[in-house]
Amino acid sequence: MARIPYADCGSEAVRPLAERIVAERGSILHLYQMLMHSAPVAEGWLQYLTAIRQKSGLPGDLRELVIMRVALLNRAPYEADQHAPIALAEGVSQAKLDALNAWQDSLLFDARERAVLAYTDAMTRQVQVADEVFAAVAAHFEPPRLVELTATVAAYNMVSRFLEAMQIHSHDPRQIQK
Repeated sequence: MARIPYADCGSEAVRPLAERIVAERGSILHLYQMLMHSAPVAEGWLQYLTAIRQKSGLPGDLRELVIMRVALLNRAPYEADQHAPIALAEGVSQAKLDALNAWQDSLLFDARERAVLAYTDAMTRQVQVADEVFAAVAAHFEPPRLVELTATVAAYNMVSRFLEAMQIHSHDPRQIQK
């Protein structure tokens, strides 16, 4: 159960944003219903994550591998629950999702994926990235994609940290947007 009640998405302060989220995404997820306690934060979050997920040139399969690895490292099941179907739809195999816990020992991942996963691990676990890890990932991407990759790892670390600090879970009861 979440640490504080989910926001009332029908309140005057957040109704326009709630309606926009429903129009763009079909519903308001637990995460956004919690963020709605602060409309400016929720709106900024929505813009940032929309840019990461829908406007970035980073290939969808790599983006979702990053998100799933971050969720695993940060023990953020809500994040993994939300993104596993997206990862599969983006072409990540179930076998790769199953192997993410020990990706270093798996033959399923190609050199580019391994470089991305090593970069994700470094950014998530140590924050600072060793030169050799950066060089390995930089060998596969031009600067715009490197920026997008880095922003994706950073963004989903933010997401998982928020989810876990607030104890947001998929099974939590919440207000349904009408």
